[in-house]
Amino acid sequence: MIVGVFIAVVYTLGSVVDLFMQSRLGGSDESGFQIAFLTGLLGFDIFDWRLFVVAPIWLLIILIAIIAIWIGYSMLTTPAPVPLEELEEELAAEEAAESD
Repeated sequence: MIVGVFIAVVYTLGSVVDLFMQSRLGGSDESGFQIAFLTGLLGFDIFDWRLFVVAPIWLLIILIAIIAIWIGYSMLTTPAPVPLEELEEELAAEEAAESD
């Protein structure tokens, strides 16, 4: 569970946030066509090709991390199974009670 949270945070900071900060601070060295209204409105170029590469991979990694967190949480909160010996004793006691 902790590993899933760690991977989600690190990958988010290293991909989407980093791309946003580069675009926002003008770290892009490519000079291409930009729509001034959307760039000014959102603060970064939404048609940057790097966004189309990073965003689907980021969503996939976040989905995998959420599944790992869910599995870890369910493992932590699920009680331990009843030992087989106790289960056999209960079944034997029920059969004895039914036959009397």
